[in-house]
Amino acid sequence: MKIWALILSATCLLFTSCKTTKQTGGTLDSPPPGAFEFTKISQDKTYGYTENNPVMVGGVVDSEGPTNERKFLDALAGPNGEEITYERTRSCCNFKTKNGFMGGGLLDVYELKWKGQAEPIELYINMYDFQPLKVPFGLTRK
Repeated sequence: MKIWALILSATCLLFTSCKTTKQTGGTLDSPPPGAFEFTKISQDKTYGYTENNPVMVGGVVDSEGPTNERKFLDALAGPNGEEITYERTRSCCNFKTKNGFMGGGLLDVYELKWKGQAEPIELYINMYDFQPLKVPFGLTRK
């Protein structure tokens, strides 16, 4: 299983290292243009905070997965509008997806920090699949 995760990670890195400017009309596999203009705040306290309910930014199909993750995170602020910093800490949590290598993918986990915060939070992000985006509970939009 560790070899599978290593192969998947290496393939994801290879596929996402090439940037394309191709625009799509948007499907459930990738966000439409302007998808990061989201304003709804999730009332689900697990949205983004658990591996079972990750934020789905999509984009891997168009080699935009990591870019979409950063665009999403760059649009967020702390609970009172604080500037946040984030760092990708790991990939985890194998899951099935038709958009991944050999039918699978890994979630990226980001640690978010802001001034005055008691302890950092972690967000789970899926760059393989897309769903309309929301602000995770307890955060705000810039």
